[in-house]
This record gives sequence, C-alpha cells and structure tokens, in this order.
Amino acid sequence: MKAEMEETEETAESGNNTSRGAIIRLFGVILVILGTLDIMLSWRGGFEVAPFHAMLLIGGLLLCLIGAIRRQGAA
Repeated sequence: MKAEMEETEETAESGNNTSRGAIIRLFGVILVILGTLDIMLSWRGGFEVAPFHAMLLIGGLLLCLIGAIRRQGAA
C-alpha cells in the first residue's frame, strides 16, 4: 500500500513538470505568426519591412527556443 502511494506521488509530481515552458512557447508561436503575417503583408503591399515586424519574428523565435529548453529541463 505504501509503495503504491509513493509511486502515484512520483507520477503526479512528474506530471506537473511536463507543461513547464508551454506558456512561453505559446507566446513565442503567437509572435512568430504575427511577425510573419506583418512581413508578408508589407511585401505584398510594396512597403518596406519595418524593423518592428522583424523584431516580432526574432522575439517569437527566441521565446520558442527558451520554452523548448525549459521543457527539456523538466523531463
């Protein structure tokens, strides 16, 4: 009985850590999508690509990378 309780506690603790970094990664994905859409619309409209749009894309990629690193550390 005691061994079963310890096993379920370990499973519960490891289950809590699997979502670590998911929110950061989600924000990164959102920024990548926004940056990509802004850049594509600028090119399509014939406008110069604003540095802000490029920074959205780069920031999103960095957040995705940070989220992936945090997720690997939780496993």
